[in-house]
Amino acid sequence: MMRYSKLVNFEINRFSKIYISLLLITLVSQFVGVIIGTKSSLNRAHDIMLEEKISEAAYVTNYGGIDFTHIANTLWFLGPIALSAVALVFYIFLIWYRDWFGKNTFIYRLLMLPTSRLSIYLSKASAIFLMVLGLIAFQIIILPMENALFNSYVPESLLNMEMSTSSIIKFNGVLNLIIPTTFTQFLLSYGAGLMVMSILFTAIMFERSFRIKGIILGLVYCGIAAALFLTPVFVMASDVFYFYPGELVGILIALGIIVTGLSVWLGSWLLKNRVTV
Repeated sequence: MMRYSKLVNFEINRFSKIYISLLLITLVSQFVGVIIGTKSSLNRAHDIMLEEKISEAAYVTNYGGIDFTHIANTLWFLGPIALSAVALVFYIFLIWYRDWFGKNTFIYRLLMLPTSRLSIYLSKASAIFLMVLGLIAFQIIILPMENALFNSYVPESLLNMEMSTSSIIKFNGVLNLIIPTTFTQFLLSYGAGLMVMSILFTAIMFERSFRIKGIILGLVYCGIAAALFLTPVFVMASDVFYFYPGELVGILIALGIIVTGLSVWLGSWLLKNRVTV
């Protein structure tokens, strides 16, 4: 367990500079977006009021007030979230291939460690998952600050409503996806993320084990895993059988656990028996 913890810490430290950069980009971009977006909305409202010679109350009646959803849907706000997601997806591949193609071919030293190769596999997966949770926690921390800054800029007479953090998350599709509001949604969102990561890890192990043939085997495995997980959706689409929403969620969770477990087992088996130093 101690060696596993050290491996997780090691993997996180290797990505720490890029990770901190992502946090800073998110912080700066979103706060700048709040300031620019709020001023833009206020200027637009004032221009309309001057042009039509109407009061603030009339503007709110005719055009609606200003609320944080105007900010949360801008590129300034969603851009860094997308950038972080792309960076972590890219790192799923980099976390393995850097060890093979880096300056000192570090994978040889890594695989010679006196520890189970399953620990190496799980430590890389755990490092990525912890970094994902860290980014989400950071977003939850700064969101109320951004909302408070927005409310301080907008006059109460033009404010549509003073939204709570939970309301902002609810009315924004991206935030609602990455910040689950229920345990079921958490299982579906992050369980699916873990499943996809385990499938990709196994595809990488196929490629590392069999090279050119492994690319084909990896793609075939990805297709089989996706088809297995989506079987109940295909069944419902063909009108062969109907599942109630609760049943569908339960089946998808069960299949997700099976696919994830199978991927972890197969990936670790390939790493232990096929990937050599």
